[in-house]
Amino acid sequence: MNRKTEQEEFWSGEFGDEYVDRNKSDALLTSKICMFSTMLRSTNKLSSVRELGCNIGLNLVALNKLKPSFELSGYEINKKAADKAASLNIADIFNTSILEDISGTPVDLTFTCGVLIHIDPDHLDKVYQNLVNSSKRYVLVAEYYNPSPVSISYRGHQNKLFKRDFAGELIDKYGLKLVDYGFFYHRDELKPQDDISWFLLEK
Repeated sequence: MNRKTEQEEFWSGEFGDEYVDRNKSDALLTSKICMFSTMLRSTNKLSSVRELGCNIGLNLVALNKLKPSFELSGYEINKKAADKAASLNIADIFNTSILEDISGTPVDLTFTCGVLIHIDPDHLDKVYQNLVNSSKRYVLVAEYYNPSPVSISYRGHQNKLFKRDFAGELIDKYGLKLVDYGFFYHRDELKPQDDISWFLLEK
């Protein structure tokens, strides 16, 4: 697999492997089920979903629990994580970078969750393109929000976490329509997440 950026090397290697081992909580899964129930509340006739940057597949598991009939697929750069996601046997998993062209039949909804924040800003347009081109109708982004682009330290590493208005850029670049949005607070007792802002967009 060809690596274009230092961020790809970072997540496909040892740090990405360690991240896999940190994210295996049943409580986290319960929170994610509640989270997706909220984020998908304004969708209609949704049957197929694709995640870009699926890691070990916790989001896909949550979606499968929410609606077992969903046709699910995911793309993940870290092989250890991709293998774990594939072993769940609930989704088609592809071990590849989301900076590469994503082919295949478009799905009803594509999404990222805590992934765009780790993409080299110079390569965001390619991920945006994959999100939009892979979707027949909806695009969902659940990320850290900031009105203007900013880079912050991530677990002692520099140039590995970037906050910006991802949804606004998708709206401006592709003419997408804002359908719904919200915020998940880390102290929410039902669905705590890491202060994530989410935006459901429609083509």
